[in-house]
Amino acid sequence: MSNIKACIFDLDGTLTDTLNAIAHFGNFALSKFGFAELPTENYKIYAGNGRDKLIHRILGEHNADTPELFERVRDVYDTAYESDYLYETNAFDGICSLLDELKKMEIKIAVCSNKPDNVVHFVTDNIFGKNYFDAVCGVIDGMPVKPDPYTPLKIASELGVTPEDCLFLGDTNVDIITAKNAGMTSVGVLWGFRTRTELVQAGADYIAENPHTILQLI
Repeated sequence: MSNIKACIFDLDGTLTDTLNAIAHFGNFALSKFGFAELPTENYKIYAGNGRDKLIHRILGEHNADTPELFERVRDVYDTAYESDYLYETNAFDGICSLLDELKKMEIKIAVCSNKPDNVVHFVTDNIFGKNYFDAVCGVIDGMPVKPDPYTPLKIASELGVTPEDCLFLGDTNVDIITAKNAGMTSVGVLWGFRTRTELVQAGADYIAENPHTILQLI
C-alpha cells in the first residue's frame, strides 16, 4: 500500500469504546417504558447504523417498534445521552499512539460517524483534544448517512486528497460498504463491535487485528 495521504476513521467501535455507554442509555430508555433490559453484548449488533436504527432494533426485540413508541423511546435516549456524552467512553488501547504516528508521517486524520454531529465533535474534542483531527463529521439532519459516500467524499475534498489516497477504517460492514461506495481502500478493525466474518463478507480490503497493524499496512 502506498501513497496514502489520509485515514478516515469511524468513531464508535473504531476510535472509541462506547459499547457500555450505548447499552446503558438504550436500556435506560427501554426501562422507562416498562421493557426488560437487553444484554450489553447484544448492542454490538444493534449499534453501527446510527441512533434511529439502534432504537428500532431494541424495540424490535420486544416486538414494540411502533412509530409512537419509537419517537418516545428515542427522545428519552437522546435526553439521557445528552446529559453525559462521555459516560464510560474512552479511546481504545493503542489508538492515541496510532494517531500520533500518522500525524508524524504527515498523513491527515479524520472522523466520519453516523452519530449526531454535535456529539461527535464533543467526544473527539474531549477525548483527543480540540482541533486534533483534520476533519470531524457526524450527521446533520437531512444529510445522507453511511454507507452513503457523501460524508467521506466531503471529507476528502476538504482535506485536498483524492478518494484513492484515503484509507477508510471501521468495525462494521456499514463502514466497509461506505469505503467501497466512496472509492476508498477499506480496513476492517477487529477490536470493535463486529466479527472478522462480517468484515470479510462485506469485502474489506484489509483486516487490522490491532491499531499497530494499520501502521504496518501503510
